[in-house]
Amino acid sequence: MQALVFDRGRARVRDVRRPVARPGHALIRVTLSGICNTDLELRRGYHGFSGIPGHEFVGVVEGPEGSKLVGRRVVGEINLACGSCDWCRRGLGRHCPRRTVLGIRGHPGAHAEYLTLPVNNIYIVPADVADEEAVFVEPLAAACEILDQVAVAPGMRAAVLGPGKLGRLAAQVLAHAGADVTLLGRRSRARNRSFDLVVEATGSPAGMPRAIELVRPRGTIVWKSTHHAPARFDAAPLVVNEVTVVGSRCGRFEPALELLASRKVALKPLLSAEFPLSKAVAALREAGKAGVRKVLLRPGA
Repeated sequence: MQALVFDRGRARVRDVRRPVARPGHALIRVTLSGICNTDLELRRGYHGFSGIPGHEFVGVVEGPEGSKLVGRRVVGEINLACGSCDWCRRGLGRHCPRRTVLGIRGHPGAHAEYLTLPVNNIYIVPADVADEEAVFVEPLAAACEILDQVAVAPGMRAAVLGPGKLGRLAAQVLAHAGADVTLLGRRSRARNRSFDLVVEATGSPAGMPRAIELVRPRGTIVWKSTHHAPARFDAAPLVVNEVTVVGSRCGRFEPALELLASRKVALKPLLSAEFPLSKAVAALREAGKAGVRKVLLRPGA
């Protein structure tokens, strides 16, 4: 099969062996995958990654033969947990110390014609949700995770730093929950120490220092960004102003699918371009340009 492969910072599309689904796993033919900031950071050296990247996808189950999922259109949770450790028994498999992560750590990713995932990771896509919408389930779930971690009350003043894909999804999720949301770009101005909640979704090490400037005393910062370069900032204001900092990563897929099915989020404005998988290197260049939003890859196109 054809796949995008990263090797020590170099990206190329080449033929690789099609994966074989182990017991309890499904073989999925990828119909669309989405390039995200994590993919760009992996290419820059984040996690020392080599292999097939990509964790945002929608596809069709093709195996194993006889499975009730065959022929169904699906998305998939990206953390492959062991299922038996203390974290897994507590329902926190995304923090399993033995987990692999689709397209990020130890498990070949979605920028390919096929992938495998445990059946327990798979969610069926509602019939009236288009592929171009379903491919956003994983990042939308990450945005919904904020509501599982922070009590968002109606009228709460919230700032979202980073008007990119994740930032815009987070802003919509918070607004749907009743927050008074301000979406801020790099040059946007806002009154310091004025927000109850600040979501840092810039994808840049510079995001956290600005979040600290904007959050009010005893407010909350939700830190979403991952990046190759370390973030450097003065932590003293966090102590002096008694600010809560919440690390936030993946989220449950159920709330994201419900939002999509009920048309509560607008996704078309987040789409910038679509490339065939064979042109994935050009798609990476496009995705890395300032102001570009979601770039999709379509295998077989």
